[in-house]
Amino acid sequence: MTLTKTHIGRRAFLKNTSLAGGGLIIGFSFLNSCKLGSKNEMAAKEMPKEWFEVNGYLKIGENGLVTIMSPNPEGGQNVKTSMPMIVADELDVNWENVIVEQAPLNTELYTRQFIGGSQAIRHGWPSLRMAGASARQMLIEAAATQWEVPVDEVTTEAGMLHHTSSNRSMGYGDVASAAAKLSIPEEVQLKELKDFTIIGTSQKNVDGLKIVTGQPLFGMDTYEEGMLTAMIIHPPAFGMKLKSVDDTSARNMPGIRDIFTIKVLEDDYVRQHFDTCTFLEVVAVVGNSTWEVMNAKKALSVNWEPFKSYSEERVPYGRSQYTLPIPAGLENTSDHKVQMTEMASKKAQVVRRDGNPEAAFSKAVKVIESTYTGPFLAHNCMEPMNFFAHVKEDSARLSGPLQKAELTEHTLAARLDLPVEKIDIQMTRLGGGYGRRSYAHWAVESALISQKMRAPIKLVYTREDDMTGGIYRPAYQATYRAGLDADNNLIALHVNAGGIPESPLYANRFPAGAVDNYLAESWTIDTNITIGSFRAPRSNFIACAEQSFLDEVAGEAGKDPIDFRLELLDRASKNPVGENNDYEADRYAGVLKLVMEKSNWGKGDEGLKRGVAAYYCHNSYAAQVVDMRWEENKPIIDKVCCAIDCGIVVNPDAATNLCEGGIVDGIGNALYGELTFKDGVPQKNNFDRYHMIRMGEAPRKIDVHFVESKIDPTGLGEPTFPPVFAAVANALYKATGRRYYHQPFISDKPPVIG
Repeated sequence: MTLTKTHIGRRAFLKNTSLAGGGLIIGFSFLNSCKLGSKNEMAAKEMPKEWFEVNGYLKIGENGLVTIMSPNPEGGQNVKTSMPMIVADELDVNWENVIVEQAPLNTELYTRQFIGGSQAIRHGWPSLRMAGASARQMLIEAAATQWEVPVDEVTTEAGMLHHTSSNRSMGYGDVASAAAKLSIPEEVQLKELKDFTIIGTSQKNVDGLKIVTGQPLFGMDTYEEGMLTAMIIHPPAFGMKLKSVDDTSARNMPGIRDIFTIKVLEDDYVRQHFDTCTFLEVVAVVGNSTWEVMNAKKALSVNWEPFKSYSEERVPYGRSQYTLPIPAGLENTSDHKVQMTEMASKKAQVVRRDGNPEAAFSKAVKVIESTYTGPFLAHNCMEPMNFFAHVKEDSARLSGPLQKAELTEHTLAARLDLPVEKIDIQMTRLGGGYGRRSYAHWAVESALISQKMRAPIKLVYTREDDMTGGIYRPAYQATYRAGLDADNNLIALHVNAGGIPESPLYANRFPAGAVDNYLAESWTIDTNITIGSFRAPRSNFIACAEQSFLDEVAGEAGKDPIDFRLELLDRASKNPVGENNDYEADRYAGVLKLVMEKSNWGKGDEGLKRGVAAYYCHNSYAAQVVDMRWEENKPIIDKVCCAIDCGIVVNPDAATNLCEGGIVDGIGNALYGELTFKDGVPQKNNFDRYHMIRMGEAPRKIDVHFVESKIDPTGLGEPTFPPVFAAVANALYKATGRRYYHQPFISDKPPVIG
């Protein structure tokens, strides 16, 4: 076992012990990323007498059951199952005896109570293990005292304590009360990887039965006696604002309680990172039922007018305040394409320069250049945006699906003029997220409507409200140039990338560090179309451009695309260029070698139309091979083989499901995803026009292979998403004989084959 001192930084993960119904309860931080054994001058010498700043609870009852309250929102990534598994393994208890409950939002007890960036398991790993191990050690000490034997003679197994020499055993519940009276041990033993009994095994989703039997878990399931239904109407176009409302007809319709306008955020409010709000002033319609409110919305006469340019003061998460300009005007996709082309031709910001790229290009025997584009994308969560709120004069109670409820709580406090401690947000399961539910303006809208109505309300967005309301994946463009020498070696690489309104460029990622002469430039274009986090932000585009281009360069060099990448990674491993490369070349190469083996790449695959890609993001490495055929002038994906290095895999089945979801999601967006604008109006507002991938368009088979690893867990929810875009593009090239540069690929002038 690994010995670790609990008193080092223990205020961050072990706060107090106390009796709880006769059992043992330990508070710990699920998302503390401190390294085991690191120094912390703030360490407490004595534990406090009451609870404070904890993120979750581990309770051991006298009956031997263990309850773990999970503070993190659950959005399908399975943290509600996997995180407690880590605690349970170090506690050395039977998983069958563990009860998992969703904790409420409580900023007095919890910190970092949110999901995002595929970091929950990675950040929680040290503290979760220590919480379980510390509880186990206290149970051992209590048993040793009761049996009057040395502590080191007591062992545990599956929730039982044993003293072998005296042939005595008892359950955890038999000494839970005694253990609760003990002090936190100065140091505890963490299990060796080989001794894990729960970590690394497949456990079913703790909410699985509730989901399949239709039990209320989601925000849309919320119901409370006396609750009213609310909906909003926002401007039909970006660049427009509310001018006037005529509600004469709608106000008298059956079931309608009130119609009024609300201002979501005040003009002088300094917005925090996730306070993106597309339309500051909206019309609220409140009634008895969804159907009645929807009918009243149609009867309203609302006038809109263009707004003038303005700016917003913002404070990015963990960074300095800045001013975001919001230009006036009604934007068009056709204009966006022209603007990006013009910006790419101008002098851009140099983000990284290695060697002398200009001189290298002048000496190159062959120069390859390609430009890639990606459109705005909508999230289109299966569960539309919704939130429940009951705001009173001195308190507010809310419930709904949020990714970052802790941060939203502060925005609500500022807007409602209530102390944070008077706001209670209950977190429900998310019916889709990956960034969309980070921006919780609809939660603020629900609270303001409830405050106005002096009643509990449930705000529900229609699909059209959500799809036309902003928070999109930005539109991007990237131009790559490569220079080859007479021996077809890559001697120069130049990437010029930008977008509306952010750049997708990660200048220090592969192939940076593998090319002597490298130049990375970046640019942006302001817009009034609101954007936000989308699964694997920025990576979801730049991975496709980069990996598609490397495939093209490999072809021009007459090299196998995997061999070409491995050649570059070998250089980055043995003799890297620069000092700021943010990837590990050997791990990167490892997933390529694994996918090469598992897909039988190069072994009798001459008849297959195969595309390969690999990418690093969210601290993990993923590689994929797509097998495609072209039938009836459309692509059919027979198989995707995926290799991923995400460190230790906590729950293999759940991890596989997460990878499969990322692959299917990526294929759907690569082939079909697109949102265009005409005079500021989104041209698609529901699934009859916005093409989401259908079951018949998904791969016939997906094989997922994990690199065996002893490294602490890294990200998993997002890393399999970006590379599959390029794997699809490269397979399309093999199937059709032409390169695909513009997403969605299905609209990129596909040829007629046969």
